[in-house]
Amino acid sequence: MPKFEVKGKFLNDGEMKPFTKVVEAPSEKLAGEFTLATIGSKHRLERKYIAIESVKGADGS
Repeated sequence: MPKFEVKGKFLNDGEMKPFTKVVEAPSEKLAGEFTLATIGSKHRLERKYIAIESVKGADGS
């Protein structure tokens, strides 16, 4: 399965903190969804507090 690099920001302690995650997913769209689910679960955040800025292939594609 291809790997994707997802970059964005999420709300933490009242300010937006940047993040970069590398996830395995069948498509860019699902890579974004997996990232939203992971960060939301870990930090107890609703999706509206997580902003994905870019999703690209981790191998440079």
